[in-house]
Amino acid sequence: MSVKKIKKISMKAAVLLKNKKPLKILNLDLPRYLLDGQVLVKIHYSGICGSQIGEIDGVKGKDKFLPHLLGHEGSGTVLEIGPKVKTVKPNDKVVLHWRPGRGKKSKPPVYTFKGKKINAGWITTFNEYGIISENRLTKVNPKINLVTAPLYGCAITTGFGVIKNNAKLKKNNSIIIFGAGGIGLNMIQASKLSKAKSIIAVDVHDKKLSLAKKCGATHVINSKKEKNFKGKVKDILKNKKLDIFVDNTGIPKVIELGYDLISKNGKLILVGVPKKGKKISIYTLPLHFGKKIIGSEGGLSKPHIDIPNILNVVKNNRINLSQLISKIYSIDNINHAIKDIRTGTINGRALIKL
Repeated sequence: MSVKKIKKISMKAAVLLKNKKPLKILNLDLPRYLLDGQVLVKIHYSGICGSQIGEIDGVKGKDKFLPHLLGHEGSGTVLEIGPKVKTVKPNDKVVLHWRPGRGKKSKPPVYTFKGKKINAGWITTFNEYGIISENRLTKVNPKINLVTAPLYGCAITTGFGVIKNNAKLKKNNSIIIFGAGGIGLNMIQASKLSKAKSIIAVDVHDKKLSLAKKCGATHVINSKKEKNFKGKVKDILKNKKLDIFVDNTGIPKVIELGYDLISKNGKLILVGVPKKGKKISIYTLPLHFGKKIIGSEGGLSKPHIDIPNILNVVKNNRINLSQLISKIYSIDNINHAIKDIRTGTINGRALIKL
């Protein structure tokens, strides 16, 4: 394996030391060498996704990688490239994304704090600098808005991918998007572009639902306030069956509700992940006759293809990304940002400026 020596760099990073505890802001040392496929990036902005909240809470079970860094969508500038890197070069502006794209898959880096190992994956973005795997970077136009650019790393590509690749939404279809956070709002925008007839956004926060309307929802429902949810949906659809139900919450009762609401040929798309050990209860017979349950992995997005395509959509003013950015925090205030996300204070996406 080849290596390339780089200058000594220390950085501020938000580290998960224990599940269900606030992140700790530490000054970490970067490795002195880049390995095959590794790229040194100065990170400018990072989004905070529900996946990171899930990691903090340990929803998938025991976290064997603690302590470790977090974050999987960001914008940055390439500073140095390691051996065998071909798709980016120094000074390139890049989107950092969790889904694999073009380029080499490297070994994850190892950062240190006072000589102790701090784990990281192929991409982390809650840190001022990052050694990122080449296949988690996509070069973009140098004039790109670095503030909204992180959204291409997950929120937009996942949201659009779910609608295009998993739901295969068609003109005049009806769809419920349960959970109108950063990804859900992009599902709504994608559904509007697909010319769905009924786009029903559901959430427990009225401010999020108001933003959902701006993004293209034809109807909104506050599931916390609505006493007769099924009746409300039937009224909206005029007693016609629902084509697609997308769950972003991972709440078993919501998943069961979606399964009941969709038509005999409808699709239930699972984006949110239930806590480990939580199960759903359904009557499976309809699955034999056309009803479908589909688990989505990032909307099956291909960043090196989807990011340029969506950039063209934005360039042509067909969607508005700026309205999705609710607030920008410093890395020192990242725990405040996470609290605001949990309480619903944030309508769209919270960003960290690095």
